[in-house]
Amino acid sequence: MNEKLTISNQEWDLEIKPQNSAFDLHLSDVWKYRDLLGLLVRRDFVSFYKQTILGPIWFFVQPLVTTIMFTFIFGGLAKISTDKLPPPLFYMAGITAWNYFADCLTKTSTVFRDNADIFGKVYFPRLIMPLSIVLSNLVRFGVQFLLFLLVMAYYAFHGAAFHPTWAIALFPVVVILMAAMGLGAGMIISAMTTKYRDLAFLLAFGVQLLMYATTVIYPLSAAPPKYRWLIAANPMTELIETFRYGFLGTGSFNWPALGYSTLATIVFLFLGTIIFNKVEKSFVDTV
Repeated sequence: MNEKLTISNQEWDLEIKPQNSAFDLHLSDVWKYRDLLGLLVRRDFVSFYKQTILGPIWFFVQPLVTTIMFTFIFGGLAKISTDKLPPPLFYMAGITAWNYFADCLTKTSTVFRDNADIFGKVYFPRLIMPLSIVLSNLVRFGVQFLLFLLVMAYYAFHGAAFHPTWAIALFPVVVILMAAMGLGAGMIISAMTTKYRDLAFLLAFGVQLLMYATTVIYPLSAAPPKYRWLIAANPMTELIETFRYGFLGTGSFNWPALGYSTLATIVFLFLGTIIFNKVEKSFVDTV
């Protein structure tokens, strides 16, 4: 009798129980597991270049090769306008911003499939996984952003006609919006791929097509007038335009368009978090 009384009076540090609502996000648990978040970020970063010859240099190779290809094909052969900027500088700006969003989207979209074994064995807030992807990609973005600054310095030394504007102060906001949009959209697709595996294959093509519907390889001013509204409807367009306008002083910028991108990002993040939270309770049965 005394033993039963002792057990009933015990206070537990953590109680794991079924979720009653999709809106029960357990954000406080995410903060408690911040050490795990840091370990996962380190794991993702180290595993990227482990057992490779060039190591972290690969972070520079991809944007450099892509910039060279875009400069030759779109700048040299197609003669697409770059708003009077040196083509490598113009393309490097778009590629740097786009790669961060695309990496967050594609890697988050397979988080259930890639981590099914871990999810099925041990408890931790499942939101930790997509958050770790966004943060580890932020490290990669930082390396590529440094490369972009070096390219800027090179062309500034050679007298290229560009100048940073006051919008450079919005750079942290742009990065947060890109991360949140990639995170939200990625969690929505990740929840859907637990049942429909084809989406994982379609996403690879979809991201490439979406890039051409964004102002990565051309400025918004160069888009045909009858299609300009469609390109502007892409929330990523204004984020890339703001990035270029802040650092290079060219491109279009207006507050309503940035507000639209912000609203779209909030919607994606809200829906993604709710859907992710709902699916995580039963995804082990379908993955």
